Amino acid sequence: MFFLNTRRQLGWVPMDLQIPSRGTLIGSWLASMFIATLLLQAPNPALAAKAEPDRPSQAGKAESEKTSTSGKADTDKPVSSAKGEADKTSIREATPAKPSAPAPAIAAIGPTIAAKAWVLYDVSSNQVLAAHEPEKTLDPASLTKLMTAYLSFAALKEGRLKLDQRPPVSQKAWKAVGSRMFVDPGKPASVDELLKGMIVQSGNDASVILAEALAGSEEAFAQHMNREAQRIGLKNTQYRNATGLPDPQHYSSAYDLALLASRLIREFPDRYALYSMREYSYNNIKQPNRNRLLAIDPSVDGLKTGHTDAAGWCLVASSRRKDSGSQQERRLLSVVLGAASESARLVESQKLLNWGFQNTDAVLLHPAGKQVAQYKVRRGASSEVSAGFDGALSVVVPKGSGARVKTDLIRIDPLVAPIPKGQRIGTARISLDGQALSEVPLVALSEVQAAGWFGRAWDTIMQWVGL
Repeated sequence: MFFLNTRRQLGWVPMDLQIPSRGTLIGSWLASMFIATLLLQAPNPALAAKAEPDRPSQAGKAESEKTSTSGKADTDKPVSSAKGEADKTSIREATPAKPSAPAPAIAAIGPTIAAKAWVLYDVSSNQVLAAHEPEKTLDPASLTKLMTAYLSFAALKEGRLKLDQRPPVSQKAWKAVGSRMFVDPGKPASVDELLKGMIVQSGNDASVILAEALAGSEEAFAQHMNREAQRIGLKNTQYRNATGLPDPQHYSSAYDLALLASRLIREFPDRYALYSMREYSYNNIKQPNRNRLLAIDPSVDGLKTGHTDAAGWCLVASSRRKDSGSQQERRLLSVVLGAASESARLVESQKLLNWGFQNTDAVLLHPAGKQVAQYKVRRGASSEVSAGFDGALSVVVPKGSGARVKTDLIRIDPLVAPIPKGQRIGTARISLDGQALSEVPLVALSEVQAAGWFGRAWDTIMQWVGL
């Protein structure tokens, strides 16, 4: 006060300036804190719409940071904004990630495959590289057993099924028609034996026994299959049995089968090795694996064949090879439905796999765990969160076009603490020459805990006044 009076005497401060009393200042501060408390207690739309691990939030606006590559394409180096790339920022609404669809730049030069429907799928980038009628519903025949195996592997992982367990053999299983492993009702097979019989020998009896062990009946297991299909996004699939025997209401699509096979490979790598077995003997009967690509192509290590009169000759095959440019290991999946003969499904599947490896490049955009951006966090013990990806971010493009790949980072805004590590906080949209290739979740690389009461109140005041 003495300082202000002195300033008035010297003419520095207008004499009519009203100096707030100490009581007035304290009252204003208390009023501000009261308002902040009310705001803290009010529902926060950003919290109400917290992003789930596998789908982006619909709430709020998304701040986009667009990064484009420039110069020569480096298929074995991460694309980094520190390399003189152009950064642009815009505001747009966050929208859900859509399943990958064939990129016209790749599919336009795709191979000619003699089958009713087919898909070539890259497992690492979750991209469809080329396709024909990928969503057409067709009879999957014994490719159905991919879902039977997927659910059996999940039950083993969760402890609901044991490898040495010996489920009883029902009359339905014993009298199953079609391909069989020839289980003896008087000497039940172990779950380990049943899995090999189903995967290698395509045993319908083994499939029914596993279904009954998990759900009580094959019909109840089919309902479980349908629920799982819905959960993992198989939009054109419906099951009526565990074997793939013909039924008008039993169908799938090439794209759905690619999604299912890729999940099986990623989620159960220890069980996936069963698909590379070339033969299996049970009950003194040796049967070869019907996937003869295992013997023809050393890079092929699975998956499953199928055949009925209605379905034609079908094959889902997986091949793992080193990329010619980056020397990184790549895995491609081919799905061929409705080929004309057993030899045709082999020829067309290998043609599809060879085309994929020879005509496309894998471009590593960001290594696993590397920070790609930092974003402001509201009401957090830390004011920022590091953003990145669960695994390495890669994309497959036509050979020689890696330099034209662009990455668009779109974050959820506002980001409000607490934010657990791994929570989805945005989306990376990858494009080539303006054509969308894929969408990948952008996640928090570290946890951001909520601030204390005072910190949250202060942040609310700053947000309220626009700071």
